[in-house]
Parts: sequence; structure tokens; C-alpha cells
Amino acid sequence: MSSSQFVAWVFNFAFYYPIVMAFMWMTGGIYYYRRRERKTAPPDAPPPMASTPFVSILVPCFNEEAHIVDTITALSMQVYPDFEIVAVNDGSQDRTPELLNGLVPDHPRLRVVHLAQNQGKANALRIGTLAATSEYLVCIDSDATLEPHAVRWMVGHLIDGPRVGAVTGNPRIRNRTTLMGRMQIGEFSAIIGLIKRAQRTYGRLFTISGVICAFRRSALHDVGYWSDRMVTEDIDISWHLQLAAWDIRYEPNALCWILMPETLRGLWSQRLRWACGGIEVLLRHGRRALTWRGRRMWGVLAEYALSLLWAYTMLAILLLWLYGRVFPVPEMLYVDTILPRWHGVVLAFVCLLQFGTSLMIERRYEPDLAKHFYWVIWYPVAFWMLGMLTTVVALPRTLLRRGRQRAQWISPDRGARA
Repeated sequence: MSSSQFVAWVFNFAFYYPIVMAFMWMTGGIYYYRRRERKTAPPDAPPPMASTPFVSILVPCFNEEAHIVDTITALSMQVYPDFEIVAVNDGSQDRTPELLNGLVPDHPRLRVVHLAQNQGKANALRIGTLAATSEYLVCIDSDATLEPHAVRWMVGHLIDGPRVGAVTGNPRIRNRTTLMGRMQIGEFSAIIGLIKRAQRTYGRLFTISGVICAFRRSALHDVGYWSDRMVTEDIDISWHLQLAAWDIRYEPNALCWILMPETLRGLWSQRLRWACGGIEVLLRHGRRALTWRGRRMWGVLAEYALSLLWAYTMLAILLLWLYGRVFPVPEMLYVDTILPRWHGVVLAFVCLLQFGTSLMIERRYEPDLAKHFYWVIWYPVAFWMLGMLTTVVALPRTLLRRGRQRAQWISPDRGARA
């Protein structure tokens, strides 16, 4: 391959990669919807279960005085006959301990475990698992609000499939008062929702949604539970389970309303942590995933590796453009502009087509989702570029940090409540 052909290949890859992936996600999402989702009962009217075993709901908490009351109240209203709530206060420095203790008399299913120091979400989940009394564990973030039938939808998979180690739910954006919040509505439905459906169609999930998930205790014991050395314990446990031949399912009817960052600083911090977590998992589990036994992980492994390559390809194009503003460069390396032209129109069209596909699928969960259609057109600029930059920063940062310290919690930006 000549140098000019290689440069042309690089530029074509930068343009076609997001388009090809979008069509893969749409195709996989439509197939999943038609085969597994279209004829299911609505979220608020699940079919009866053959048995309703006891369930433990784990709520790890750190500095959640603004949200913990709403979270526990919603959990107590689950339409499920037999469950307990185990809240683990991970060394909170605000009024979270007092609020949790005050909730116990009014919520007889609630038990509270207090830890003296902040040791991270993974450790809090392990402590909660030790305190729980059920084989079936539902884990929810302490700032989220669970729909009344969500526990039943997730536990049903664990009962029906003996090799199902985990089930991931369907997070929905709760704060929608700003442009950034509205764009994330499109992201969670048009991007994340479709990706999970497509990955379930093609093989394995890259990750569960840590904000709402369910586990089989014996599966967790089999893989050694959550690691407190990983930035994102949800991605790590997902790969651990699937490489040990446990299945992870996606349950879109298990709705959970979450708060997301609505400042650039908060969004950058969150997405950088996600990017670092993905690279950590790639470094830790990539070699095992390449074996024949891990062949069902090849799809998500290739998808993530290509996303890393695309991020650095975009960085190279950006640097070439900046360099060409000051110094002469060969014609084949010259980038005259980074502003969208005809290819920008194509990307915008594909983005809208992807959101339209998601709208067709997701309207059963949010009938008014169409009113947010306009805001998704800003998604490529706001989030594809953010994803590229965080990935570029995350790789060297993860390599330098790797294995140095335990991952602890910090209080994130959760935006404005609506």
C-alpha cells in the first residue's frame, strides 16, 4: 500500500466508521425489538411469575442527602411480594447516615449498614452482598428512582435462565431542563439503548448499566465479586461474568430514572471515567477475550478497539489541520477545514435516522419522546467530539495510573432536578 493510499484509507475510516456502526446498531436494535420486545407486556403490566423468590435490593450510598429519601421511598413501592432493601452508607460526610436511620421506622424492609470510611462503590456492593440474604440481588444507585415493576422484570430473567448471571435495566434521563440534558435523552435512547439491543443480538454486552442491574449471587461468587481497583466496576464485572460463560441480558422494561451532569465540567469528568474504565477492562481482560473460549466477546472487543482507533484517527486529522495553518504540508496530508461539509450533512442525516429508529422502539416507554427529536441533531458535535477527546486522554492516563490505588467515590455533578 502506497503512502497516498494509506492516507486515503485513514480519512475514509474517520468518515465511514460512525456511519457503519450506526447502521449496525440500528439493524441489531430492530432485530432485537421484533424478536424479543415487540410482543412483550407493557412495563407497568408484567406477566405473572411461576415463583417469586425473596430478593435483596442493594443501595450503596455516598453523600446522598439530597436524593436518598426519594430513592428508598420508590424502592419500598416495588410491586413485588418479598424483598428487602440493604442500604450501605460508604462513609458519607453529609446527613445521609441520619436520613437513612430515620427512614428505618417507616420502611420495615430497610436495613442500613454504616461503613466508617469511603472505600468505593465496589467495596460497598461487596459489603451489601454479605449483608443480603437472597440469591438474587438488585443493585441501584442511590440517586436513582426505580419504576414499581422493575424488580419483577429483572428477576424474571434470573429465574428463567440458570446461566444468566446478570440483567441490566433501562436508564432514562430524569433532568431535562437544559440543552445538555435534552441531548442526553437522545443519547440514552438512540445510542445506548440501541447498542445494548444490538450487542445482545450479535453476542455479548460491553457493559451492564451500573445504575440499575440485577445479579445472581452464585455468579458473583464464581468470579470473585467486584474489583475495587477498577475505575468502573460495572464494566469490569460484565467482562468477568461473560468470560466465565455467564450470560448477561438486557431488560428494557426495567425502567430507572436517573440524574445526569448538565455542566461541561461534570460531563467531562463522567465520560473520562467511563473511558478510563473501558481501557482498564481492555488491558485486563483483552487477552482472555481473544481466546477461543472468549469468542463471543470478539464482537464487543473489536467494536471497542475500533472506537479507540477512530478517536486517535480524529486526533491526527485535527493536528494535521492545526499544523497546516502554520507550516506547509504535502498535499495528501493537507486538511483545509474541519467544519462539516457534505459529509457533515450525511452524518447528521444518519444521526436523525438512528434517533428515528430508536423513537419507533422506545415510544412504548416514553410516549412523548418525539418532542426531543430536534435536540438530537446536536449530538454528533457535542458527544462524538467529547467521546473522542476523553478516549485520547484516557489511554495515557490509565496506563500511568494502572493498579496504583483503590477506586473511591466522589460526589458527581447530577445537573438540575426536574
